[in-house]
Amino acid sequence: MTTNEVNPNESSEKLKENLERIEELTERFAAAVAKKQAIRPALQGPGQDYYTKSLGAYWTEMMKHPGKVLEDQVEYWGKTLKHAVDAQQALIANEGVPEDPTPKDPRFRNPLWDTHPYFNYLKQQYLITSEAMQDAVEGLEGLDPQDRKRVTYFTQQMVDMMSPTNFLATNPDALEKAIETEGQSLIDGLENMIRDLERNDGELVVTLSDPDAFKVGENLGTAEGQVIYRNRMIELIQYKAKTDKVYERPLIIFPPWINKFYILDLKPENSLIRWIVEQGFTLYVVSWVNPDTSYADVGMEDYVEDGYFAAIDEVRAITGQDKVNVVGYCIAGTTLAITLSLMKKRKEDKINSATFFTALTDFSDQGEVGVFLDNDFVDGIEEEVTDKGVLPSLYMSRTFSYLRSNDLIYGPAIKSYMMGNAPPAFDLLYWNGDSTNLPGRMAVEYLRGLCQDDKFAGEGKGFPILGTRTRIEDVEVPLCAIACETDHIAAWKSSYRGMRKMGSEDKTFILTESGHIAGIVNPPSKKKYGHYTNEDWPENPEDWQAGADKHEGSWWGRWGKWLAKRSGKKIPAREIGDSEHPALAEAPGTYVIGCPKV
Repeated sequence: MTTNEVNPNESSEKLKENLERIEELTERFAAAVAKKQAIRPALQGPGQDYYTKSLGAYWTEMMKHPGKVLEDQVEYWGKTLKHAVDAQQALIANEGVPEDPTPKDPRFRNPLWDTHPYFNYLKQQYLITSEAMQDAVEGLEGLDPQDRKRVTYFTQQMVDMMSPTNFLATNPDALEKAIETEGQSLIDGLENMIRDLERNDGELVVTLSDPDAFKVGENLGTAEGQVIYRNRMIELIQYKAKTDKVYERPLIIFPPWINKFYILDLKPENSLIRWIVEQGFTLYVVSWVNPDTSYADVGMEDYVEDGYFAAIDEVRAITGQDKVNVVGYCIAGTTLAITLSLMKKRKEDKINSATFFTALTDFSDQGEVGVFLDNDFVDGIEEEVTDKGVLPSLYMSRTFSYLRSNDLIYGPAIKSYMMGNAPPAFDLLYWNGDSTNLPGRMAVEYLRGLCQDDKFAGEGKGFPILGTRTRIEDVEVPLCAIACETDHIAAWKSSYRGMRKMGSEDKTFILTESGHIAGIVNPPSKKKYGHYTNEDWPENPEDWQAGADKHEGSWWGRWGKWLAKRSGKKIPAREIGDSEHPALAEAPGTYVIGCPKV
């Protein structure tokens, strides 16, 4: 028998064994699911008032414009009926599939979606229905902008969830592989699903990257440096100089504490940390603690006092410099702006320049993530942290994933659970899954005081911290902001509005292509994403973009030149630490490894 021949008896036996194996795995599946803890309904979806408003808007639309609503329904029915008739006629005539006017969609790459009558019918009908639902939402009246944004978003979530690609019986890729492997792909997929359930105490969280492919400190976060200071909130890492001479003024990076700092040092070829020291800067990076329940009462003031102030003062002491340059990334950029305002009020002149990476300071329009910032969700978060002391990492990572559900939830689930593929060895996705908890008090202060009430940038308010009301207009040091064009977490237009409100007379705004992560982790060597600049500051961000100059390649070099002008003269490269700041641990330190269970 040749290798291409198949013994039917052997094939049937293998299939039988796989079917029996599914029964065994089902028991293990049930045991894993049984460990699942109840999640507050408020953290699972919008509150009841959202549905009431949506239904009310629909009924209002029916009463005001019954003809329009009926017309839309008739149009949908007409398209559906025509599609069914066309498909039936094509099948009877043995013509395959009817004309397919639906738009191209990356979810439907398999040729069978275009050539097979069954799959083509499903695809066309799904896209027809999706269009009808989206049109109905767009036509609703009587909703304020925020409610409209939420209705649109959650409708799209329902549409995405119901895609035929998400179900085994209607996914040709999964069915083909199941047949080819005689059910082995389904076995592997079920194994993958059970593994994810067991790893997450019964909660289904798709593993995006091979968990065994990376280890922080071994093949991620390997830039050479030492932890030279530690307190309950931070480890301060100084990186080894790579040039004989360095700029006299040091640079401190404050990364977000929602994720871990090694996003800036994934691997040598895309490491911003390595690139910075190669440009001749003395670099310090803060690594935030991953809090457990003992940090329940830690608030924003603790991050400012034991994070920002501590790092700034220690670096000034080590280097002998009166002023330092600082960077704040995402939420750490928001808090950096608050810190700068506080320092201005205290007349503390310690900062020479500040750079913001994808940071929001003006929350009047939160962008896409704003759909999760209404009271229904925030009330649920407040209840959760009151009970547990911290906001477990699951909720933040899941929220951000749902902003790109097809890419970060449904697509990976299809590959892992229905196709039986092992997760890829992808460093960025590994980091994405390595998220952190948030202290309960801090989470509520941030969500209520900044995201909802916009106290820092809002008219006449001020964000209270350490006995002082901080305001955006008090940020007066030289500034540079990097925003990302397709950022779904920190909308670039909101970032621009915040920068425009700051009191500095020396401001630079750079808009890079791509999103929240890829736009920042964009090394010059890749020559992948370009960026925009405009020296003018029109009121509308759209006008800024319309008048901006496009530049090919990474923004890193442009920012490096901006920073060099504010970093003083060149001096002999510094050693790491000093007598009062001995090496405590090799970079990336110990805090970045900690992952407390809640």
